[in-house]
Amino acid sequence: MRKILIANRGEIAVRVIRACRDLQIASVAVYSECDRAARHVRLADEAVAIGGNPPAESYLRIDRIIAAARTSGADAVHPGYGFLAENDAFAAACRDAGLTFIGPSPEAIALMGSKTAARQAAIAAGVPVVPGTEAPLGGDAADEEIARMAERIGYPVMVKAVAGGGGKGMRVVGGPGELPGAVRAARSEAAAAFGDSAIYLERRLAHPRHIEVQVLADRHGTVVPFVERECSIQRRHQKVVEESPSPVVDSDLRGRLASAAAAIAASAGYTNAGTVEFLLDGGKFYFLEMNTRLQVEHPVSEAVTGLDLVEWQIRIARGERLTIDAARALTPRGHAIECRIYAEDPDTGFMPSPGRITALRPPDGPGIRDDSGFEAGDEVPVYYDALISKLVASGVDRPQAVARMRRALAEYDIRGIRTTVPFFRWLLDQPVFLDAAFHTEFLDTLLQQRRGTSFSEPESSLREVALAAAAIYASRAVMSRSGAGLVGPAFRDEPAAWTRQARVESLRE
Repeated sequence: MRKILIANRGEIAVRVIRACRDLQIASVAVYSECDRAARHVRLADEAVAIGGNPPAESYLRIDRIIAAARTSGADAVHPGYGFLAENDAFAAACRDAGLTFIGPSPEAIALMGSKTAARQAAIAAGVPVVPGTEAPLGGDAADEEIARMAERIGYPVMVKAVAGGGGKGMRVVGGPGELPGAVRAARSEAAAAFGDSAIYLERRLAHPRHIEVQVLADRHGTVVPFVERECSIQRRHQKVVEESPSPVVDSDLRGRLASAAAAIAASAGYTNAGTVEFLLDGGKFYFLEMNTRLQVEHPVSEAVTGLDLVEWQIRIARGERLTIDAARALTPRGHAIECRIYAEDPDTGFMPSPGRITALRPPDGPGIRDDSGFEAGDEVPVYYDALISKLVASGVDRPQAVARMRRALAEYDIRGIRTTVPFFRWLLDQPVFLDAAFHTEFLDTLLQQRRGTSFSEPESSLREVALAAAAIYASRAVMSRSGAGLVGPAFRDEPAAWTRQARVESLRE
């Protein structure tokens, strides 16, 4: 493997480029029109234009990415995450073009990419799944048939897209009267997002935790599971904060989760990096889904194990055997927390905040890692995911990791756009977070209770300017009252004591 094309952008492209450099492998970036001067383009050894700004004209164009690989002489492709990372047709196209796809096989992606097929694989591996339907419900499934299935499962139920992800094509149904509308809405959203309107039903667990297990699997039959990640802090089914290890998982449960994840990966004939996700309900866990790619939150696993997951992805893809000690991968060395810093305005319902970054000073110091795809002067475009960076804090235990994350968030200085940094500063002060007493729905509830209260406080420098301006305004008002010629003569005769007292009162105001 001599040259790797990274079929992605932003911070994950930067992350892969760095791994290539560590392994002394040349890197090729691809870019759309608005990404021509992006950081990943500047860092790569080469860069190839692949089309217009909308993803459908560039980063989702399999033909153009394959052509870019051929043009540049790349012999391998790393998909990153998002875009085509879990597209079995893309993995097959790379294979057909003689390119090494740094990820699982097209067959494994297709199998585990279908939520119902993945459930079957988990059942075959002896891993419990949340009660639900085992076969996809296509467009020809009658409402009456779906209603009977929901009654058998028991309300509340989740309507979920078979090809879903990221909360798309998902609806919560509390009773029979809500079911038809939820099914229609989920089908429509799934068809628009994934080109597949098939759905399935799953019982909705009350206040579960979302726990996931990173796995690496080589081409020689070895599967290594890692210490679990806690991903229960979510907003509208989207992960917001991740940490490792989970505060509620002991060594016995960790072993059972790891064994289940490894069994599922082995039963699917899986290779390379992947993540098996579970719902934890009390002491019981249930298989949820498998992500057939590198996860956004992979740095927390790297922080607590000292292992480079992207490097191992590349090494596995070129046929090497996994030599990772299984005990090391399952034994956390300290604690790590990740906050996803987005170009979003939390005061307007987390609306995107694209634009030019006029200044950027990321935090640093002991235990801090900032994986970023942007620098000062870069433009955050409107066309793509708004992730700016992944801020990771690690320490000997959870309290130290939390303290370091607080410090890092206080140091984080980014200007020109609005970001989620103020939201995280608030979140890390919440007692429920500090006590690790959260579940997958706690954040949405907490945000509703705020009733639109702003997360942002004026910067200290701005407060000082405002106070100075107020003082000047008040002083001029008092001077005018005391005979500066700006008001009527009645004020000119007021005694000096009154004038001084009025000035004091005005300044206080």
